[in-house]
Amino acid sequence: MEKSIRFISISHKTASVSQREVYCISEEEKIKIADRIRHHFPDIIGLFLLSTCNRTEVYFESSNTSSEALLDFFIDHKAIGNTQLQTPLFIYENTTKETVKHLLEVSSGLASSVLGDAEIIHQIKKAYQFSIRHKLQGSLLERAMQTVFRAHKRISNETQFRDGSTSLAYKALKVVSDTFTKTHCKSKKILLIGTGEIVTQLLKYNSKFNFDTIYIANRTLERAINLSTKYNCKTYEWQKVVNNEFDDFDVIISAVSNCHHLIKKIQSISKHLLLIDLAIPSNIDPRGVPKKQVVFYDLDTITVELEDAKEKRSASVSQVKALIVDELASFMKWHQEGMLRSILAAYKIKVNIKVAAYFEKHMNELDKHRIPTITNQIVRKAIKQPGKKIDFEAIDAFIAEKVS
Repeated sequence: MEKSIRFISISHKTASVSQREVYCISEEEKIKIADRIRHHFPDIIGLFLLSTCNRTEVYFESSNTSSEALLDFFIDHKAIGNTQLQTPLFIYENTTKETVKHLLEVSSGLASSVLGDAEIIHQIKKAYQFSIRHKLQGSLLERAMQTVFRAHKRISNETQFRDGSTSLAYKALKVVSDTFTKTHCKSKKILLIGTGEIVTQLLKYNSKFNFDTIYIANRTLERAINLSTKYNCKTYEWQKVVNNEFDDFDVIISAVSNCHHLIKKIQSISKHLLLIDLAIPSNIDPRGVPKKQVVFYDLDTITVELEDAKEKRSASVSQVKALIVDELASFMKWHQEGMLRSILAAYKIKVNIKVAAYFEKHMNELDKHRIPTITNQIVRKAIKQPGKKIDFEAIDAFIAEKVS
């Protein structure tokens, strides 16, 4: 069976935050699950694991393994329980064309909860670097990723789809700005929990908001110190975060990986507090958030706030879709030509054996150096009639005609 790229996906389109967080793949888990997949499905030669706040997807290149089989394995790996109840949370595909189309839509931002989200391409690059480091790219998958990066460049250069900022990090800071009065907003005391990509983006975007009292907390103090030094912030003790000691803060934005319900209870407070949870699994347990004096945003609620930016980009959607169709067509042309080359290579071997056998039988009459020439003539003739089986009687007649 020929190789194909396939995928399974759970995203904001099919599942809630609480359902998605069960299936997220941490950086620490990637090696383990990649090894398990390769051991269980030895025909898989390419593997791409994408896990973001809005989606977890597994793309794989194989000859025999179906997306249904991998989905069952993935659910079992996560020890979720009844597979039949969990399967509807996913979409999956077994054809190369539909898989590459989906990957292009995801990487472009068309499939993001925030239309045109610019962060997704960076997350895809990071995930692909993992595949490269562990020699999991595969020939089809590698070509698909080249198509993704070429499409991204064209979208940036040929459309206005990337204009303006619609990232979660930018919107989180905009929520802070909109929540408090302009007079006191910039002096509000803000705690950022984590030092990953989202927190880095928060600090970069702060140049547009100029909040001047920002603290950073992280499990690894060194990383918190590095970021705080770079962006002129202060650090906050991790143990105080674990103890849920937040009395002095006006804003808490949490985006630390692999810390489900790190914040379990917000103690009684006398001032207005803004909580924003940008993590999967979620860092803040909503059951511990007081209803009074506290405003709480999770991933699903904060993305609703991004609809204004969506309208500005809608005009470019048709251009992006047309560009994706064009890039997908180029990929499929390359893929089909590759399949044809494989078929012709196998065909040529069989023809060459037949021609050589004929020459062996007629050694007194024919010269062996003509074998490659006649073989190539037969293969070229076959190209003009693709899909036909090898007709050895026709080959005999053709050889006899050429050597008579």
